[in-house]
Amino acid sequence: MIITNRQNLPTAFVKMAQREYTQDPKRYSVTALLKGTREAMLEKRHSGKIEQDVSDMVWLLFGQAVHSILEQQEEEGHELKETKLTMPISVPGKSEIGEYVPVEYTLSGIFDLYNAKDKKITDYKTCSVWKVIYGDYADWKKQLLIYAYMMRYAGFEASCGEIVAIMKDHSKSKAKYDSNYPQYPVKVIRFDFTKKDFEDIENFILDKFFEIHSCENLSDDELPLCTPEERYNSGDKFAVMKKGKKRALRVLDTKNDAEIWMKDNGGDYIETRPGEDKKCAEYCNVAPFCSHYKGITKEGE
Repeated sequence: MIITNRQNLPTAFVKMAQREYTQDPKRYSVTALLKGTREAMLEKRHSGKIEQDVSDMVWLLFGQAVHSILEQQEEEGHELKETKLTMPISVPGKSEIGEYVPVEYTLSGIFDLYNAKDKKITDYKTCSVWKVIYGDYADWKKQLLIYAYMMRYAGFEASCGEIVAIMKDHSKSKAKYDSNYPQYPVKVIRFDFTKKDFEDIENFILDKFFEIHSCENLSDDELPLCTPEERYNSGDKFAVMKKGKKRALRVLDTKNDAEIWMKDNGGDYIETRPGEDKKCAEYCNVAPFCSHYKGITKEGE
């Protein structure tokens, strides 16, 4: 990755942003697995050309700083701290003569804390207060579940996980006057894992690596498009329009709701307004190399 510093921030910011990482085409991290296959593979293919400015990494650096502080915690005899895990993953492939042969990959990850007494994986996260307000924890649960799955492979019992969420934009004044607002800037979210959870995450891991293997010989433009969820798509909206008017009479979430509203209240036609891919536009490092992003930016010109 190429780190730029357009705002001339102190050198310490730049050094903290620079991370040495040797790309291995057969190794994927847990965080990479949680991304769209296209995004994860483009990151590997274009790692030396990806450019990011330090000013756009401030909150990432803030999270790293929080982790650095928490790393000072002295773990007890039944705890493991900042432990790196690796796990071999084998998917079916074909040799040059058409024989089925296993293709070997490596899954890697680093969790923040493991407690053998509680059989618990803990990870520290910095986030927006809105993530907690909306209870948007599916990605956190999946990440902890993968760590727990890897720990079980390594011979350690793991049956639950917790996220210590530190809300960087928490407002003390809002907490004082709104009982539904998070009352403290930190919250612990716990997940208890079932047998089905482990079965589902095993299938997810194997399916993801099989998809990666299936895509290795595809060009960048042929890679499968990230799902709407992976693109943070805001969802299509349906506007009830009147001929000769530019402004919608009403905008609804589904076409059916729009049709019912138009039948009851009037209007001439329904206009579909495609949802915005927020990650592509604001948070994806490989957007400059992605045909989908190039296409939506061209449409917006």
